[in-house]
Amino acid sequence: MSPDTTLAGIDVRGPGPRAWVHLVVVECKMVIRDTTGLIVPLGLPLLIMVMFGQGTTGEAIPDLGGRSAFDVYVVPLVLVMVIATIGVINMPSFLASYRKLGILKRLSATPVHPLMVLVAQVITSLVQTALGVGLALTVGAAFFGLRAPEHLGVAFGVFALATASMYAVGMVIAAIAPTINASVAIGLIVFFLMGAVGGLFGPVDNLPEVVARIGEFTPFGAAVPALQSAWIGQSLDTVHVASLAVATSAASLFAGVRFRWD
Repeated sequence: MSPDTTLAGIDVRGPGPRAWVHLVVVECKMVIRDTTGLIVPLGLPLLIMVMFGQGTTGEAIPDLGGRSAFDVYVVPLVLVMVIATIGVINMPSFLASYRKLGILKRLSATPVHPLMVLVAQVITSLVQTALGVGLALTVGAAFFGLRAPEHLGVAFGVFALATASMYAVGMVIAAIAPTINASVAIGLIVFFLMGAVGGLFGPVDNLPEVVARIGEFTPFGAAVPALQSAWIGQSLDTVHVASLAVATSAASLFAGVRFRWD
């Protein structure tokens, strides 16, 4: 045992890779046991995709890069729904339950720092996101003729930034919610508010101009058109990219300051 890992004969090394893997596996098992937490982010977007896919996979639209409305409007909306439900609703509720039950406080007295739980929960959420997105894209390609984005790298970058912004918002909710029920309630309110001004319930063009403009500055309202642009090969609107970046930075900073372990 090397001198830099001991203090007065006591091993002060932090948990190793095996501990991290075990913690992530435990988090994944807890999410699997929460059936509702899986149905919403995996089933709801898929249901919407199938419902809208029936009527939007016909003739290609020349003004949209020759793609169908399914490619341009439905798929980006569904993908954003997946990350929004996981990041804004599911993840904060788990973190709030850990704090309410005193798990984070007890962990602070062990080598497993509470921050490890946060990291493990984020990784678990990313696994859920990958499953939800993979399922949606597989169904879209198999049954509705979904085509890959014109700018695949740009689409991946936008999706990653949108995911970070949704998770950051979720961390804010986890930081301020006093109870588990409050976390779920706040998450649902934030999700539907962002969705209402971001095109979840209909075309943004049908919204009042002021409301539509506000929606562009929310993670939901910025992510959907940014993904649409990447899908048809158009240049990204800097407003949308900046909105996602600012939301991620500001929400992460706020959550870092306000998050309570107990």
